[in-house]
Amino acid sequence: VQLQASGGGLVQAGGSLRLSCAASGRTFSSHVMGWFRQAPGKEREFVAAIRWGTGATYYKDSVKGRFTISRDKAENTLYLQMDSLKPEDTAVYYCARANSYDTSPKNYYLWGQGTQVTVSS
Repeated sequence: VQLQASGGGLVQAGGSLRLSCAASGRTFSSHVMGWFRQAPGKEREFVAAIRWGTGATYYKDSVKGRFTISRDKAENTLYLQMDSLKPEDTAVYYCARANSYDTSPKNYYLWGQGTQVTVSS
């Protein structure tokens, strides 16, 4: 099973991007899918997560109201819609899978390759 992230790019502050994460194998209802990001010189941090079965969502406080995590079960794809982007959102964004909800990256056992998001001021 692999996760393939895409959709990153360069955008001006206030702009939008949508990230996608396609899973090659089946995603079960019990799984939690998350987005993390890592800026240069900083630790990887939680951004958002969704319970695959129920669709319940969780967000880092600083992205609430700006980012929306969603999933398409039929396409087995995870999304992150990012609006009102700020320069501090600049990072490599990763999608990941866990068996239970957690904000710690240590709880996630399957990772995508990362996609760069750069927000210019």
